[in-house]
Order: sequence, then structure tokens, then C-alpha cells
Amino acid sequence: MPEEAPPACLIIGEQANLQRISFSDVENLISHRVSAKVFAEVVSDIGDSEGVCLYPKCVSIASLSSKHSRHTTPSAANYVMESVSKHLPKQGDSAVVVVVCARQHVFACGVAVARAFPTYTLKTRDVTTRDVTVCFITPDDSNPLSEQDITVLTSTAKSIRLVADIVDRPRNEMTCDDLVKTAVKIGQDLGCDVTVISGEQLKEQGFGGIYGVGKAAESPPALCVLSHKPEGATKTIAWCGKGIMYDTGGFSIKTKTGMPGMKRDCGGAAGILGAFKAAVECGFTENLHAVLCIAENSVGPRAAVPDDIHVLYSGKSVEINNTDAEGRLVLGDGVAYARKDLNADIVLDMCTLTGAQGIATGHHHAGLLSNNAQWESCAVTAGLTSGDMVFPMVFAPELHFSEFKSSVADMKNSVACRTNAQSSCAGLFIGAHLFDDYFKPSPIVWLHVDMAYPVHVGERATGWGPALLLTLFGRYSTSPILSGIGPVLPSDQASKRIKHDEMC
Repeated sequence: MPEEAPPACLIIGEQANLQRISFSDVENLISHRVSAKVFAEVVSDIGDSEGVCLYPKCVSIASLSSKHSRHTTPSAANYVMESVSKHLPKQGDSAVVVVVCARQHVFACGVAVARAFPTYTLKTRDVTTRDVTVCFITPDDSNPLSEQDITVLTSTAKSIRLVADIVDRPRNEMTCDDLVKTAVKIGQDLGCDVTVISGEQLKEQGFGGIYGVGKAAESPPALCVLSHKPEGATKTIAWCGKGIMYDTGGFSIKTKTGMPGMKRDCGGAAGILGAFKAAVECGFTENLHAVLCIAENSVGPRAAVPDDIHVLYSGKSVEINNTDAEGRLVLGDGVAYARKDLNADIVLDMCTLTGAQGIATGHHHAGLLSNNAQWESCAVTAGLTSGDMVFPMVFAPELHFSEFKSSVADMKNSVACRTNAQSSCAGLFIGAHLFDDYFKPSPIVWLHVDMAYPVHVGERATGWGPALLLTLFGRYSTSPILSGIGPVLPSDQASKRIKHDEMC
């Protein structure tokens, strides 16, 4: 019998971290091909953002960029997907990726590796399946990861790949029915309560947004809710996701170059579903609901047309002036359900909402809107920690909500002026169905995440979302690795101040 070939190996990390490890740290993985002398020479000379082949088709080492401004993640996780895709040797049925990083960056860098291994393809040639093992070397901390840490990293990586798989699938393979079935199975496997309202039931129960958008499609629209309600919970959190399985634009139809890629318009719901799955698996301690707003924006005899007026679940009426501004309609129903039926304390909606998001915050940072400055700050911190980066957009309803003024309804669904903070306006439309009035105090914390551009790189989905949400709400997890990287949330800060005052 021929001897089994050792796995291909890639060692990645920032230059400074790579130069802190020794040959003995990786000897068992590369000594069959690379000598200690060669390894030491390459590591000492490797440049920033450089890849070096140590042995053809078998062993490589790559340094991640060490350039980090104050608005990018210090973990360099945003470079991991590209580096692994580019430098991991393609030979063999198995591979090992060795991540060399600071202990506090293990989560961000580790789960980022998963982005480099998409699962969906219908290619008939040059398709390879390989087992990939991710190992960690933390020069600043020699203690090994616990089994619980490894379980959390594995769960998160699988969820990221699930999200990417859903987003990568074409509409003829991932319909409204298909996403509902996927979500229901996940909910049942987790032992969660599952609620599905679909088709004509939506109309009967007042979900004019989801129903109005999706009623023309062959696969019926649906509101699918997964609910995790652990004993001892004191808070209720709702994550609402936009699940437009395909967006033609409706009668305000997209162009032949603007329509391809609209299978990715379900990226928000996919991200919420993946995050919910991992959060529950990792021990979420508070009430958590995944509210998936699922529809296909099609053209047909039953499709909504401009000038139609829909009454959303909030009870507010909306004049349609753009059928291609449909995501805010389904999420308007979703956040209203979170308030009215779930009594949520914290509502986060996530969506591929506006093309203008890429102009506002770029391709690497999702746009963030919130009614709460402290939670906004926590979300930015969580983005930097997790690698799923976000950046605040202008929150000024007094300046922007007038863009939706209508003579015959409570509001229109699209702005009058497309150059007046369009992405902020789109978020404000969603929030208007959560709050009765932006200028009246509300105990509800609201965060809106527009991730239209971070949802993909080129023609592949990134699995964006789970890393951010698991980190942002890490303090509500029994997992030490998540609670350790999660920001101190405003409610925790308040309780600390109370205890301090009592002590004084």
C-alpha cells in the first residue's frame, strides 16, 4: 500500500506574529517537506502581505497585512479569506490551516477561514472535496483552547458556511418554501418554538408588507419565527432578517446588468438564521427570536404596482412609489411583529437593503443605524472584534423622514430625493414601524444593519452576520470565548453603576 500523503499546509498570520513562532511549533505538520533552516530563513525575511511557497504544492506561509486604521479590525481577519483562497496549496484530499494570532483574535481569524471554503457548486469538472483542519498558535498565550472554545468555533464556522450556501444558491434551488423548510428544520433540531405564517394567512393577519411584496410569486411569502426561551431569561431580543429570495425590482424592474446577483437579496435572513443557530448551540441565556421576512419580488398579474397602498402590520399605510424598495416593506412587518407579538426589548434588523450602502460605508463595512448611541458604539466595537465590520450612518429623522411624505397615506416607501442620506432614510422607514414617534422616548433598543455589499466578494457569498451578532451579544452566552470578546453592553454598564452607587 502506498503511504498516505500528508495534508497540504498553510501557515498564516501577521508578520510580527509569524516571527514569534519557532519550527518546533509546526514541525509535525511540515518537517516531511521543510527543514528547520529553510523555515527560519523564510519567516525572518517574509514581508508584509507576502506569500511564500515552502515546498511546491504542499506547504506555504503567508503574512496578513499589518495595516490597520482605527476603523478596521485589528485582527486582520478581513484579509484571511483572500489569503487562504490564494495561498493554500490545492493538492491533496486534506489540508491544515495554521492561524498564528493573538489570543483575543482567535475567534475573528478562526471563523474567517470558513469564508474561504464555500459549499455550493453545480460545476461538473474540477470539483474537489477536502477535509480542512484549522489550528491555532497564540504567541501571547501558550494555554490551549478548551473543548468548549473549539465547539463554539466549529459551530460558528458551520453557520457561516450555511449562510453562504443559502445566499449562493440560485432562485430555482432556494425559493421561499426552501428557506422556510431550512429554517423550520433548524428550529426543530434546536428544540425551539417555530411559527410560520404564509400565503393568504399573511393577508388575513395584516402583514401587508410581506404579502404585498411576495403575493405574485409562485412560492408564497412567509413570516418564519424561531424562538429560544431559556429558563431565567430577563431580556427579549429579536433579530429580524430580510429574506427576498429574488428581487426583480417588480414593476419598477431592474436592468439586465442590475438584476444578476439578486439571489443574494436574502443575505440578511440567511445571516440571522445562521447566527441564531450558532447562538443557541453556544448557550444563549436570554429570550432570542429569529424573525425571517421571506418573499420573492416578482412581476406578474398579482404584483404590486406604483400607487398601490399597503397597510403594514404596524397599522400604518404606505403608498408604493417604487416596487424595487421592497425590503423595507417586509422588515416593517418584521419589526412590528417583534414589538407587538414578541414584546422585544432589543430589535436588530439585518438586510441587503440599499445599493447606496456601498457609497455610504463602502464594500467592507455594513451601514449601522440606531436610536441608541451606547448600543451603536457596542455594535461598532463588536464589528472590529469579529471582523464583520460596521460603521454608523447618520441618524437624523427630523432631517430625513420627510423624504417619505405622501398626500394619501402615512408615508411612501421610497425617498423623494436620492441624494439625501438614502441609506439612512431606508433604515428610518423600517424603524417607523417599530416606533410610534421617533421623538417620543421608547424603551426599545433598535439597531439596523445594511450589509448589501459585505454580503459578497465577487460572485461568492461571505457568510456575513453570525460573527458580528455572536460577538455583539456575547455577554448573553455561556461560552467563555464569546462572553470574553463581547462588548460590555449598556444594561450591564447601568447595573455596574448601580452597584457602585450602592457601595458608596
